[in-house]
Amino acid sequence: MRNVRLHSLVIAPLVLCATCATAFGQWPVDEAKVNATVERLMQENAIPGAVVLFRKGDQEWTKAYGISDLKTKAPMETDMAFRIGSNTKTMTGTVILQLIDEGKLKLDDMVSKFFPDVPRADEITIADLLSMRSGIPTYSELKSFNRLMDQEPKRVFKPQELIEIGSEQKPLFKPGTGYDYSNTNTVMLGVIAEKLTGKPLEDVLQQRIFAPLKLTRTSFPARTDNQMPAPYSRGYLFGTNENPDLSEADQQAALAGKLLPSDHTNDNPSWGWAAGAGISTAQDLATYVEALVGGKLCSEELHNKQLASLQPNEPGNPQSASYGLGIAKLGPMLGHDGSLPGYQSFMGHDPESGLTMIVLCNLQSAPSGQTTAINMAKTLLEGK
Repeated sequence: MRNVRLHSLVIAPLVLCATCATAFGQWPVDEAKVNATVERLMQENAIPGAVVLFRKGDQEWTKAYGISDLKTKAPMETDMAFRIGSNTKTMTGTVILQLIDEGKLKLDDMVSKFFPDVPRADEITIADLLSMRSGIPTYSELKSFNRLMDQEPKRVFKPQELIEIGSEQKPLFKPGTGYDYSNTNTVMLGVIAEKLTGKPLEDVLQQRIFAPLKLTRTSFPARTDNQMPAPYSRGYLFGTNENPDLSEADQQAALAGKLLPSDHTNDNPSWGWAAGAGISTAQDLATYVEALVGGKLCSEELHNKQLASLQPNEPGNPQSASYGLGIAKLGPMLGHDGSLPGYQSFMGHDPESGLTMIVLCNLQSAPSGQTTAINMAKTLLEGK
């Protein structure tokens, strides 16, 4: 199912040649080419609005495209907030690494220490959760779960409820022997962070990441909060969570503007919680991903382990997207992407060229089912 995975690394990995990365590192930005690419992709994929940011050192180029609200036709603005989906995973992962630095946790601690009832918990490590190698299935691909999201979009989910739904499924593989992107892993890490700090995760993220980096437009809402901070873009979705695929006729109608997507702006994001409930802007995400990739959020030793942990998601294909300890690598970029009903986003920083790129779209998937922000980022990276 494409609409509630909160992950698109598996769907659209950025596979680039070395020359693509070199060309991408050039400055200044070719504004005419970027504008033409973004506008073409928006038209071809029925994307209402987008924000694109490039930053290199103290130089920044940001532009808003299209509209933020299908009803009012209000234009998109560069400082508007978006739900950032799985980019949140890197924030939860960062807190875990900080707790390891503080001696409150170890990468090789067993999950049974916190979740004794989870199958194989005495074989799963904290590192396995961070790197998506636990073998615990994700709850968000179950048809029954997707149906529930459609029926009760404002439902407040409890983290333990999500963990139980995921861990009750048959394990996918022996811990540490495979890779499978699972929201269940990161929800478990969020619970661990709350247990070790004695604080709600929203307070932990604010105190440990948002405030120190002065991310004034970034937030992690309490589970009961489904509102967006102004100014913000509304978020849209074609199809439903349970049935995301449009017929050929509906796809053509959507591209012609005769079939509009539904508004999911105020769906409660508690179903994603530590794995995907964050909210941010292009500028804040740029500052954050630079700190994440630059090793400013944990010790140098642990950051080096984080970078060294990156492994290709497709064994035997070193050019595939890679995942490590709470961080992803897509083409030349280190960072993550995010996808949830209404929104899709990409954040990346290339430590070789020093360039940062953020793409935010207010449509999760195109009528064809193709990703929006991830495809846009891929196309821009390839210079097409």
